Amino acid sequence: MSLKDELLADMKEAMKNGDKQKLSVIRMTRAAIKNVEIEESKDLSDDELIEVLAKEVKQRRESIEEYKKAGQEDTVEELKEEINILEEYLPEQLSEEELVDLVEEVIADVGAEDMSDMGKVMGAIMPKVKGRADGSKVNELVRERLQ
Repeated sequence: MSLKDELLADMKEAMKNGDKQKLSVIRMTRAAIKNVEIEESKDLSDDELIEVLAKEVKQRRESIEEYKKAGQEDTVEELKEEINILEEYLPEQLSEEELVDLVEEVIADVGAEDMSDMGKVMGAIMPKVKGRADGSKVNELVRERLQ
């Protein structure tokens, strides 16, 4: 079953079960997917769908920080629930340890020595972690290793 079919099936299930939050999150996600499909004039592959889902999660994580600053804890909790729902459709996330190992491996592979090699390292590592790790976390780990 493709990811798009899985989203549709889960949306129908959420409707039947009266799970308004899950239904809302899936509808927003499907709308985001549809917008990208219209923009690019093509149906998205599962890999491309994962990119859209990862972007949705990233937007919510960034929003959490803003709502925390504003002291709106109820909205923060709601966004965390939305992230949990979206993460069900993403590949299993890499652990901190796995990510550190991968960063060190890629740094060795590209022969990076200092911050001037940051672009080479990021260019090599991001396709390997697509949808399985937050880009800002990868960036942080690479910076730590190259300094």
